[in-house]
Amino acid sequence: MAETVKVKELVEKLSLEVVTGDEESLERVITTGDISRPGLELTGYFNYYSHDRLQLFGNKEITFAERMMPEERLMVLRRMCSDDTPAFIVSRGLTPPKEMIEAASERNIPVLSSPISTSRLLGEISSFLNGGLAPRTSVHGVLVDVYGLGVLIQGDSGIGKSETALELVKRGHRLIADDRVDVYQQDELTLVGEPPKILQHLIEIRGIGIIDVMNLFGASAVRGSMPVQLVVYLESWSKDKKYDRLGSGNTEVEIAEVKIPQVKIPVKTGRNVAIIIEVAAMNFRARTMGYDATKTFEDRLTQLIEENSDQ
Repeated sequence: MAETVKVKELVEKLSLEVVTGDEESLERVITTGDISRPGLELTGYFNYYSHDRLQLFGNKEITFAERMMPEERLMVLRRMCSDDTPAFIVSRGLTPPKEMIEAASERNIPVLSSPISTSRLLGEISSFLNGGLAPRTSVHGVLVDVYGLGVLIQGDSGIGKSETALELVKRGHRLIADDRVDVYQQDELTLVGEPPKILQHLIEIRGIGIIDVMNLFGASAVRGSMPVQLVVYLESWSKDKKYDRLGSGNTEVEIAEVKIPQVKIPVKTGRNVAIIIEVAAMNFRARTMGYDATKTFEDRLTQLIEENSDQ
């Protein structure tokens, strides 16, 4: 099922002013993240008019429209109003032409206004719509903001993911989603995770039940969404299995067509998994900044071998 965004959600997110339009008009849905700046349409050329897009009027469009005759302006704007046209938006705090208000009111299409520049408004609308309209995929796990890094904790059921997340919250980090994380591809390299509405701010702890993290720990303990930058996979400790001890065996996992670095952590009695995840997040950030402790160790080992060989 295709994702949609309602005009009223756009109004609330970007603090747009409703010049004209009622509650029913604000329930109109936006089905595409593309935005139209109707330059050719104002000249009467409608062969490739994208009537299902938001129609954004900046300084150039308003100035051109003002030079038209009122009758011609009304005729053109009426042609721009279709049943699936979500809204007209005017940037820079410019005054919408009265013919725009008249034509839009006839089809119950809202006319919105914003004081910010056209380019900036275009970028903010595109960013919001691309996120809101992107297809969602649900993955099993817990998403936590650890030192500003989106860490997705995965593992077998009952391994202790939620308990680990709870300890991270107590240590000052923030919960995004527990048990199920809805992810979407923001761009080719960025995966964003958010909680399903029914699970927002909630976490399940076996033996206790559902707890409200925001109610117990405050608003600073939760976050609405977060890019997924690191996957930590918890697995049961096995004495017969060899584990990476140098940090050179990290792998990647593909989620929603985006490859995310993955660290596997064996879990057994006595290991403080929350602290280990904190260190894993800090170590990952250090690597992205160019410092690799594994490489440093290997260089020192090579140097030591060369020195011993010379002796």
